[in-house]
Amino acid sequence: MDTYTGNDFYCDVAIPRVVPLDVVHEDELVLAYHHTRPFWPVHLVVVPKRHIASLTSVTTHDESDVRAVLEVVQHVAASVERDRGAAAVLTNLGTYQDSKHLHVHVSSGPPLRP
Repeated sequence: MDTYTGNDFYCDVAIPRVVPLDVVHEDELVLAYHHTRPFWPVHLVVVPKRHIASLTSVTTHDESDVRAVLEVVQHVAASVERDRGAAAVLTNLGTYQDSKHLHVHVSSGPPLRP
């Protein structure tokens, strides 16, 4: 899916499973999977299934979705930390956010590319 040119990979591709994903968690609110183009040796993405633009756009209406995302991030990060000895948790905002859908990266290891 290197040719994707939209602005919401998660709503357009990941959640409807336009491409196969290596899923580590899925329920009615959250999808977590191994990144399709990893930047680190371990690189997972946790995303709410309902569209939320970013962390800075969250409102009280989004509370249950964000709580569910954070619970999955906590579980996934703990697993990575246990297996690899360390984990990083990151979300991007503004122009750093390529896909305009709240998502959290859980990673471990040195960058695979500059």
